Amino acid sequence: MKFDVYCDESRPDLLGSQNPQSQFMVIGGLWLPTSKRESFKAEIHQLRERYRIGGEFKWQKVSPSRVAFYQQLVEWFQGKGDQLRFRCIAVDHSQVDLKLYHEDDQELGFYKFYYQLLHHWILDFNEYSVFVDFKSNRRRDRLHVLCRCLDYSNLSSEVHGVQAVRSEESVLIQLADVLSGMAAYRLNNRLREGSAKARTLEHYEALIGRQLAPTYKGEQKFNVFRINLAGGW
Repeated sequence: MKFDVYCDESRPDLLGSQNPQSQFMVIGGLWLPTSKRESFKAEIHQLRERYRIGGEFKWQKVSPSRVAFYQQLVEWFQGKGDQLRFRCIAVDHSQVDLKLYHEDDQELGFYKFYYQLLHHWILDFNEYSVFVDFKSNRRRDRLHVLCRCLDYSNLSSEVHGVQAVRSEESVLIQLADVLSGMAAYRLNNRLREGSAKARTLEHYEALIGRQLAPTYKGEQKFNVFRINLAGGW
């Protein structure tokens, strides 16, 4: 089968911050069959039109006047079952040693974690196209190297490319942003009771019957991989 993966991140600045305000950086990916791409995009646009949401939607834009839209958006995501899946990697910045393991290069470390997010859900005999939110990189070949590493480590599958797309041009990257933001909000304990973000998060948690937290590897719908960089069992 052919699959698309749409990715975004929350708090990538934590890898190099001298004054971190949160614990976890989160990188998330939204996985769907390529054949569903256009119909899913059309349904999200219909939802936006129903709630009169103009421009880009994202986690940082969740507000009291728009909370009903975001609640319906996460309901729509959940209602798609295994046709639309989400996986994120949560990285505790205090465990990251850039100097020892990443050539003292924050950008290199960031894309190594991107690799960990994607590699473990690439299955044999499938084809994948990966789309990531555009960001300025010091080295222009970062996405090419990421694609090559994914392709080399998954010899019976094919990764066609890792392409940067501006989030305002992709409602699927915007949805990945919302889901990544929800995970980061819960993991970083940023909950403000009664706020629009809290109401959106708690609405989703009520749908799934649990709080968002690190999951078992086999979780297929909303998988949260908290990577352990401290060693041990």
